[in-house]
Amino acid sequence: MAAPLTDQEKRKQISIRGIVGVENVAELKKGFNRHLHFTLVKDRNVATPRDYYFALAHTVRDHLVGRWIRTQQFYYETDPKRVYYLSLEFYMGRTLQNTMINLGLQNACDEAIYQCLFVMEEDAGLGNGGLGRLAACFLDSMATLGLAAYGYGIRYEYGIFNQKIKNGWQVEEADDWLRHGNPWEKARPEYMLPVHFYGRVEESKEGAKWVDTQVVLAMPYDTPIPGYMNNTVNTMRLWSARAPNDFNLMDFNVGDYIQAVLDRNLAENISRVLYPNDNFFEGKELRLKQEYFVVAATLQDIMRRFKNSKKGSSGPVSFDSFPEKVAIQLNDTHPAMAIPELMRVFVDIEKLDWDTAWAITKRTFAYTNHTVLPEALERWPIGLLETLLPRHLQIIYRINQGHLDEISALFPEDMDRIRRMSLIEEDGGKRVNMAHLCIVGSHAVNGVAEIHSNIIKTDVFRDFSELEPEKFQNKTNGITPRRWLLLCNPGLAELIAEAIGEEYVKDLSQLQKLNELVDDDTFIRDVSKVKQDNKEKFSQYLEKEYMVEINPSSMFDVHVKRIHEYKRQLLNCLHIVTMYNRIRKNPKAPFVPRTVIIGGKAAPGYHMAKMIIKLITAVGEVVNKDPVVGSKLKVIYLENYRVSLAEKVIPATDLSEQISTAGTEASGTGNMKFMLNGALTIGTMDGANVEMAEEAGEENMFIFGMRVEDVAEMDVQGYDAMTYYQKIPELKQAIDQINSGFFCPKQPELFKDVTNMLFNHDRFKVFADYEDYITCQEKVNELYQNPREWTKMVIKNIAASGKFSSDRTITDYATEVWGVEPTDLKIPPPNEPREALDETARALREK
Repeated sequence: MAAPLTDQEKRKQISIRGIVGVENVAELKKGFNRHLHFTLVKDRNVATPRDYYFALAHTVRDHLVGRWIRTQQFYYETDPKRVYYLSLEFYMGRTLQNTMINLGLQNACDEAIYQCLFVMEEDAGLGNGGLGRLAACFLDSMATLGLAAYGYGIRYEYGIFNQKIKNGWQVEEADDWLRHGNPWEKARPEYMLPVHFYGRVEESKEGAKWVDTQVVLAMPYDTPIPGYMNNTVNTMRLWSARAPNDFNLMDFNVGDYIQAVLDRNLAENISRVLYPNDNFFEGKELRLKQEYFVVAATLQDIMRRFKNSKKGSSGPVSFDSFPEKVAIQLNDTHPAMAIPELMRVFVDIEKLDWDTAWAITKRTFAYTNHTVLPEALERWPIGLLETLLPRHLQIIYRINQGHLDEISALFPEDMDRIRRMSLIEEDGGKRVNMAHLCIVGSHAVNGVAEIHSNIIKTDVFRDFSELEPEKFQNKTNGITPRRWLLLCNPGLAELIAEAIGEEYVKDLSQLQKLNELVDDDTFIRDVSKVKQDNKEKFSQYLEKEYMVEINPSSMFDVHVKRIHEYKRQLLNCLHIVTMYNRIRKNPKAPFVPRTVIIGGKAAPGYHMAKMIIKLITAVGEVVNKDPVVGSKLKVIYLENYRVSLAEKVIPATDLSEQISTAGTEASGTGNMKFMLNGALTIGTMDGANVEMAEEAGEENMFIFGMRVEDVAEMDVQGYDAMTYYQKIPELKQAIDQINSGFFCPKQPELFKDVTNMLFNHDRFKVFADYEDYITCQEKVNELYQNPREWTKMVIKNIAASGKFSSDRTITDYATEVWGVEPTDLKIPPPNEPREALDETARALREK
């Protein structure tokens, strides 16, 4: 039975999403019943909750379809410049609730039924974390701003694995998210396209020809992306691999037909599974196939749309206007093969001369870098490229030769610079540096936070920045306020709307008006009440899922993100052990109760990340069962952290942990979600934390630890973990407990790998920031004991979070990279179905 609604949830009756008329409710019910009977072929006697979800999803999609078709008609009629966002990851999460909000349908659905149905939807987990979730937010913003934009990626049959925690260890299970079907996608077999692999290159007077290839077909599946409260519905097109009918049949003797059919899987494996890597590059052939598969299919699609545009179809195609009509954004280096592929299309197929093709290509592409970690940068072996994509390797060599000729002309004596800037690396085997290819082949290169963009200009890609400084930009990441406030925190969204009006949903900078209410006792009380309601609701969820009694008045201290050494979950773990030891040492001393919540997935092959999960769960088991500790301290490890779980935990959080080593986190977007939802941040000056501190004031965050320049200086002087261990008693005690098996008495040697890493090869310098982190946490405790001052700081943070809307980020891309104007176009509403049928009948008669 559903829990009773809180005061904030009841506010939905006066929602900023509008009061829904009786006729709309009746229409929704009518559509629901129609789909239950005619689409799912069920009646209420045999229908399951999942059937009801599908019936509602199809009903809501009905409201999208007319707008979707009309949007595409409008783009054809007006022929604007189109933006193509290429990403190997789109971490969409669930679609139903977001779609209902953007269409203004949410209040037409009974709350209790709605909540029951919503949980039946599978998360579309087609991403590892921040990069894929950013792509999803960008699609929402591009539609809301009225940009003619398309997302292109892969329709992975299995998304990011489902994480189970068994005896404290991470166990991976396949994410078969399509097993019940996907009501939001539409297969488009009429647009299926061939993608070529292997083969050889034939040279002739007419030019190069790629022959004797193996063909895989790319089947597109389209998902509608609605803008917020406008009639714009853009498209995300994901490609699925299909074997052609004649796949391998010629290679088999008579009688091997069955094996030939079975071997079709070799082709179809390309879109089978998302690689669950976390900032670590592995040169797997299947991964390169995935990367080329998506760009080859996408560029054929882009070329078709360019040639068939209303204006382009009236006469011979001129590619001079290609960059005026096409902008392609590369989301990290994963789609980098799009650059040599477009050159192949221009030179080999369209017969443009090399210089013309190269000039058009550079004006078309832009590249977003997402990491400074060297092990994360893609470097593909020459041998693999030569086998899989022989023509593209030739093109890359020619691009590199032209590039190096330019460098040599400018720096004729500087052989070291030439070596550093080459697309081809020689050390440890010849490889193609894909980041260098992206930089050379693009007209714009950006980082995703101010500090990150500065690092890539002054360090990682310094030579390139010195050569073309105008090419390098910053585009600080953002999040969509529709999903990350309206959807996940309706109580706070309504409270803000009552205070400053509804327009902030599409102009988040208006949150600055909340600064006028920082001293308003009523508003302070209401903000605090919303947070407490969210905490109580999440406490019930935790108690049900983890069988641990939660104190909803305790501070909810949350650290959720992928598990990686640079994100320093270990530093958080050391703080938990320190708090535990303090309670044990003096049980009667005053202590601010905390519930520490940590969650995230470790890449399956990342041993240390998996050990970190095991350590946290082992510490939690000891802490949670200790009667001396009681309700003062609880530790929860969230199993299978994903978008839909983030929507639950973020609104309930008091303290957001953003504690990466300065200079390692490109930006982060979780930090922005917590800020918008009324959590205070404890963090280093890293990634977007720096700009959050600029917006809110450093005094309204809990900043600690080394800055980028301190880390750089320590790298020069040398980092000695033993020094900190010997001079900080509480750190020594915590490490000794971990090392001695205190938290795993049955396996006392279990965490030796962790402590050995911390002492001998910790690149991320956990011990160096420990003392400052503990001191900063004491400041957190002090403020939390003054609820009024805490909530005032919360309000200041919410008021300062306007910059971190993905609408602002996309506006910056549009005007400064893509050369398009965000219009927030009011697409004309779709035709009524009857009128559309009449038009179709007329067209058929004319034919």
